[in-house]
Amino acid sequence: MNAESPQDWLQNHTFDELAIGEGATITRVITEADINGFAAVTGNFNPTHLDEDYARAEGLPGRTAQSIWSGALVSTLLGTVFPGPGTVYVSQRMRFLEAPHAGDHLEVSVRVTAKDPATTQVTLDCVVRHKNGTELMTGEAVVQAPLRKHRVERARGLRMSVFDAGAGVQSLLLQASRHDRLRCAIVHPCDAGSLRGALDAAEHGLFTPVIVAPRERLLSVAEEAGLDIGNVHIEHVRHSHAAAQRAAEMAAAGEVQALMKGSLHTDELIKAVLARPELRTKRRLSHVFRFDVPMYHKPLLVTDAAINVSPSLDEKMDIVQNAIDLARVLGREQPKVAVLAAVESVNSKMVATLDAAALCKMADRGQISGGIVDGPLAFDNAISAHAAAIKGIESPVAGDPDVLVVPDIVSGNILAKQLEYLAGAMGSGVVLGARVPIALTSRADGATSRLASAALAVLLAHSYKVKPI
Repeated sequence: MNAESPQDWLQNHTFDELAIGEGATITRVITEADINGFAAVTGNFNPTHLDEDYARAEGLPGRTAQSIWSGALVSTLLGTVFPGPGTVYVSQRMRFLEAPHAGDHLEVSVRVTAKDPATTQVTLDCVVRHKNGTELMTGEAVVQAPLRKHRVERARGLRMSVFDAGAGVQSLLLQASRHDRLRCAIVHPCDAGSLRGALDAAEHGLFTPVIVAPRERLLSVAEEAGLDIGNVHIEHVRHSHAAAQRAAEMAAAGEVQALMKGSLHTDELIKAVLARPELRTKRRLSHVFRFDVPMYHKPLLVTDAAINVSPSLDEKMDIVQNAIDLARVLGREQPKVAVLAAVESVNSKMVATLDAAALCKMADRGQISGGIVDGPLAFDNAISAHAAAIKGIESPVAGDPDVLVVPDIVSGNILAKQLEYLAGAMGSGVVLGARVPIALTSRADGATSRLASAALAVLLAHSYKVKPI
């Protein structure tokens, strides 16, 4: 049995226990999520707190936290620490001297200055300081102090998560920007979205684009969308099939190190790649989605939801290995892989469970390497350690997978679109298994998703230089 931690409980100070001059201090680091969350809860969307450029234009060094944050922190101290549970606010006076910024380390202190036995009210001086001693807020609080001693368990289920859809993408961009630029063939980007996505990736320094498309059609799209492609090298072809073939030819010759899908159909590009023996490997091609999910604690990979319709066991072995390789490139030293099925028990009537069990044994025997593979796992006990515990499942993967392996393209496609459209996840995707990675985007993808997909392809391309697939 675990020893009880003092942090698990809140214990108060009664009116009789409080003495003039006594007080308490807590510390807090203000984060971007705090600022955004406070705005979301209160409806205070003052751009001074939310827009860096606006704040600087107003003469500030950058966006600030809401000044009332200081008062909220005083309330936290009074209600949970000193006097603690049972305290009732009567009044609060505050004078704001300076606004905090994200990243600031704050010290929040209160000190008893007066007690009134007739009303059991207590007056406390309040001050919020930056760790360097600069005062951000001073004031005075009057509270009704608790009369009875309380020791209550700290609430654990209350948590607010402010999802920053761009944070994961920024992490990918930072990771990719550490490498030298490579050349990437942009295959038939003949709509505004795919062309803009390629140019955004180039502007972020991910690669030097080589656009393979019908020149006149491309120029028309660029002009209509207001995009400047004057300095971009264009490989003129007659149509989308020819664009796929020419891009694959360039990749086979080493003229480009990655491919990025434009507005052509996925099967056109994949067929062109498979038709070049120089681009084939012993691996089967497979697609991996990378998602930043609001209610999950780390990036989540989902495979295969775009290429393999109903993969065999041998094909699933390649699908799992490709996903493990990507997870390792993204920084997971030993990624955890959950092989999904409808149930968590092996059932001879459900092929997905048999394949999952076999994949685990393949990992045990070294046929799949670099990760921890477990299955079959149903989605709930793959994602939730609590759900797994209720069902008595002991698993090194449950509750903490890096990769979800789906049984087929139907289940994978449904899962991926649910994550994006219902759960608000930010997704990107890439194809592995060829000599060069392929950034695979959808016509419905936004600019951020296209940028993230490009970053995935770039990171894989650089990894292939070190360890060819």
